[in-house]
Amino acid sequence: MVTVRFKGYGEVEVPVGTTILEAAAKAHFPEGSACGGVCACSTCHVYVTAGASLLSEQDDDEADILDKAFDVRGGSRLGCQTKIERDGIVEVELTRESVEAYENEHPAERGKYTKHAANG
Repeated sequence: MVTVRFKGYGEVEVPVGTTILEAAAKAHFPEGSACGGVCACSTCHVYVTAGASLLSEQDDDEADILDKAFDVRGGSRLGCQTKIERDGIVEVELTRESVEAYENEHPAERGKYTKHAANG
């Protein structure tokens, strides 16, 4: 099993082969997925802050979509394309873009996470 820690939200254990987006969904953490996780948007954009060596390599399709994301950094990945390939601990920070997209996709939770992020 792999432990995925989502900064500010908690952690979840998932089996090898799980994507970051699937891990967030399992734990009910607010990672956006407007396209349904098919690498057609950048709403699942995250920052991998530790454990990158446990993850799949970024392919050209992912890199092309990341070009459309906001505030891309060295550890930027798309949660839908980032598969966990080895046991260990992966640390992830959800981007503001992703949290806002999640709230737009889940109207009943609008403001729940963005207010949380703004306050602390």
